[in-house]
Amino acid sequence: MKRVLIILLTASLFPVKFVTAQTAPDTLIVTFYNVENLFDTRDEPGKNDEEFTPTGERHWNSRLLHKKIAAIDKALLAAGNDNYPDLVGLAEVENLWVLQMLAKETDSTKINYRIIHKESPDPRGIDVAILYNPAKLKPLRYTVIPVKTGGPQAIASRDILHFTAIFRDETIHFFVNHWPSRSGGYLETTEKRDYAAETLRHYLDSLLVKEPNAKLLLMGDFNATPREPCFRVTLQVSLETPTDESVRLVNLSKPWVKAGKGTIKSGGTWDIFDQFICTANLLANHQKIHIATKKTIIVEAPFLLENDSRNLGMKPFRTYLGPAYHGGTSDHLPITTCIAMP
Repeated sequence: MKRVLIILLTASLFPVKFVTAQTAPDTLIVTFYNVENLFDTRDEPGKNDEEFTPTGERHWNSRLLHKKIAAIDKALLAAGNDNYPDLVGLAEVENLWVLQMLAKETDSTKINYRIIHKESPDPRGIDVAILYNPAKLKPLRYTVIPVKTGGPQAIASRDILHFTAIFRDETIHFFVNHWPSRSGGYLETTEKRDYAAETLRHYLDSLLVKEPNAKLLLMGDFNATPREPCFRVTLQVSLETPTDESVRLVNLSKPWVKAGKGTIKSGGTWDIFDQFICTANLLANHQKIHIATKKTIIVEAPFLLENDSRNLGMKPFRTYLGPAYHGGTSDHLPITTCIAMP
């Protein structure tokens, strides 16, 4: 098993005008983004990545890769309101090399992002990762939670990444998820997501036994909507604002559900697959730090969207439509939240 790598990145030689690199000292901006197949251009043995090569079905090359890196960088700035987020959870990145491109070959070098990444057993080779700002977060530890099982629904899915860090003398546990997809059908794949939820639930239970007042922030592309049983029943997450201590985990997506918003669109329908979930103690105003729910948003910057010619409204401007290059950034929209002091 390869060790998780934390990379210290060099300062930028290319400063950006009109961009403030650092967010306010008492504010931690957190973004999650499924960047849709951020592959390098090489065919790596043992991975099903042949289509993302210059001679593969998608004719993926260095020019297109650099264009996508620049587009993701622009999306991160939009997510932070013209500031780079202090922590970025990412899904669908192939390896450390493309993460270094994102952090070293863009103006985010002003942040001096560190990278946390480990190769997962996903057959296509796509992983989750974290970029974090060392000026805001003091790292304590990190680990991965394997998501795998046997039987008829056998999977070797993306690991869940657990990163523990200190912000303003408070310890926060961050979890980055990318649960099994719906490829093959919703009903046919439900059991896989249930298993991912069960795996995470057991891990959280063990953590909360050791640290009953732990502050947790879960994020990810869960490939499930907030009201599905994998959340309500298995992970025991509430969509409602807690009124007593019996509610431990709260899904921050309720305003998006009520407004009919989504992070991904299929067949003309918006769905919320990308979500933030936190412990109730991060919503209490009397705590030293808390989540600003009004600043928990889906990032709907115009350049991330395009007209939906088949249906009403807009849809994410994605990189590919089938095997054909389309020129956009991702089939998902980023989400952002803010942890602040009173």
